[in-house]
Amino acid sequence: MPADPRFFLRAGPFSLAAVVEAAGGTVRGAPADPARLFVGVAPLQSAGPDEVSFLDNRRYAEALRATRAGAVILHPDMADRVPAGTIAIAAAAPYLGYARVAAMFHPEPPPRPGIHPTAVVAADAEIGEGCEIGPYAVVGAGARIGPGSVIGPHAVVGPGVVLGAGCRIHAHASISHCLAGDRVVLHPGARVGNEGFGFATTAAGEHVTMPQLGRVILGEGVEIGANSTVDRGSGHDTVLGPGTRLDNLVQIGHNVRTGRGCVIVAQAGVSGSTTLGDFVVVAAQAGLVGHLSIGSRARVGAQAGVINDVPPGADVLGSPAWPVREFWRAVARLRRLAGGGDGKAAAGTGGGEEAG
Repeated sequence: MPADPRFFLRAGPFSLAAVVEAAGGTVRGAPADPARLFVGVAPLQSAGPDEVSFLDNRRYAEALRATRAGAVILHPDMADRVPAGTIAIAAAAPYLGYARVAAMFHPEPPPRPGIHPTAVVAADAEIGEGCEIGPYAVVGAGARIGPGSVIGPHAVVGPGVVLGAGCRIHAHASISHCLAGDRVVLHPGARVGNEGFGFATTAAGEHVTMPQLGRVILGEGVEIGANSTVDRGSGHDTVLGPGTRLDNLVQIGHNVRTGRGCVIVAQAGVSGSTTLGDFVVVAAQAGLVGHLSIGSRARVGAQAGVINDVPPGADVLGSPAWPVREFWRAVARLRRLAGGGDGKAAAGTGGGEEAG
């Protein structure tokens, strides 16, 4: 079904030519009128003749054959399988193309400039042009909010925080001790800049808090999911590189540093002073101990327990984490020892997907 207009802004209609350009594709098959208009996007199973859909998984080939969509974005290898009356838009990366088309039809709501009467904004805070400060939001002393940013209801921007242009701090999120670039997003309930988990223990067992004197540095385009937490550094800074994405319920410890474009999935935790290179993926519920180095483009599988450095480009899985191929070979051997067959089902699961 199409997106509910009560919750999602709609734009358009857009011409086929505009859709093709946004998708980064080309029309295949029968000639089509580039001026034909489309009003939105929808899944294959529910899309109508004036909507655009996509296919990025061959498992849904049957849904493609039955679709009534006016146009479908899909890989060139599948372009000849679209039913009559549906326009095939061939794109090398169909999911990416569809994401761009969907964003065209459903853009982010623009800021509604102004400060709500119930918001509390420090006298010396700097609010950029075109910002929206929502109900009961708090902006602390000396904070700087970049132009076109949105501070949602009950959100808190702490003293001295710097936000770049076009940032969105959603409802009930809080950010302190932080310098953030442009287009940073904190989803509802996210916490950035909290005190890190650092303490010294006396001989009597008393825990004495170690002052956490670092900051959080968020690169451009960083997104932090709902109820995720990013601790400030203990002495060095905690740094999330440009384009890094945290899912919901992720914990980032003090002094952690990520490179560009890292993805850390739900309920994963990265302990203090661990460094991730560029484009690292950490799958759901994985745990990384402190002071590790995870190389660029490495992938850590779901529920993995990582206690050693991971080289660049490696896939690891299990607890303690092993290289993926070794992990599945060990599982196959265990199955054979337990009399559970030859282990082919386990070994053939394909470590690459697990690590993604």
